[in-house]
Amino acid sequence: MWETRVTELLGIKLPIIQGGLAYLAYSDLAAAVSNAGGLGQITALSLGSPQELAEEIDKVQILTDKPVGVNFAIGTHGREYEKFVQVAIDKGIEAMSVTGGNPASFLDMLKGTTVKKLVLTAGVRQAVKAEELGADAVMVVGNEGGGHLGRDELSTMVLVPKVVDAVTIPVIASGGIADGRGMMAALALGAEGIEMGTRFIAVRECVHAHPAYKEAIINGTERDTVVIKKTLGTPGRAISNSHTSSILSLENKSCTYEDLKDYISGETNKRFIYEGNPNEGFGWAGQAIGLIHDEPTVADLFEQMLMQAESIRSKWQYS
Repeated sequence: MWETRVTELLGIKLPIIQGGLAYLAYSDLAAAVSNAGGLGQITALSLGSPQELAEEIDKVQILTDKPVGVNFAIGTHGREYEKFVQVAIDKGIEAMSVTGGNPASFLDMLKGTTVKKLVLTAGVRQAVKAEELGADAVMVVGNEGGGHLGRDELSTMVLVPKVVDAVTIPVIASGGIADGRGMMAALALGAEGIEMGTRFIAVRECVHAHPAYKEAIINGTERDTVVIKKTLGTPGRAISNSHTSSILSLENKSCTYEDLKDYISGETNKRFIYEGNPNEGFGWAGQAIGLIHDEPTVADLFEQMLMQAESIRSKWQYS
């Protein structure tokens, strides 16, 4: 009942993809998402070495026999990623996604393989270019989303249909989606699947996220996020706390990257998402925290989403 070009492309039951989630998306979460019918992903460049990625893939392949993806955030880590990509190819990973940088060399590495190639974009021109470079599908993130965003501040509601009209490959909507209503809205806009990030932090299988991080998502409202790093040209949406207030204060003073680097580093990110310290760290999250009020298992989350979606579908059919 939920077949789209995305489910056919990826060999999955439901058109739901788990976002890359730096420092959080490992075998336990990825397997849970894939076992529930979506596409789970491992975040590659949060791991310390290609060998660690190989070990994480071995773990996930024990936990599920369903398709699993690997995400490569090539623009935000400043690391060479080619050896990580080769490990994923050698391990038989079915799908790989790329975010945060020029995907040309990444996509070149996958030419001649059967790997399905997904590119995260935040604009029409980026999506068109990704198709030209050989992407099999584009994931399109609106400004509501968590983590790194586009500079144009375009909403998911506007951006998704614009991209659908501009490309021929399947479009996967991301940003502000946390339930079955968001999934149905995305499909109505012409997308053929959804990607969720923030929603998958507040699930039981996201075992690496500190309880304080999950509580901030569950108890927060849609007004409790801020966009940091605008002055660097790499905006990202995070939960509002004392640390993000310090970042914004520095940005208001026309600071440089050198002034900010210790405030926005991966280690600083982990001080909140791993240790729960809001005074010395930050955690990415989208405006969808206003729609998240519990911490279900992934299977229960999907059941809730499908019930909502079916209710909407039945009303459309009735009318």
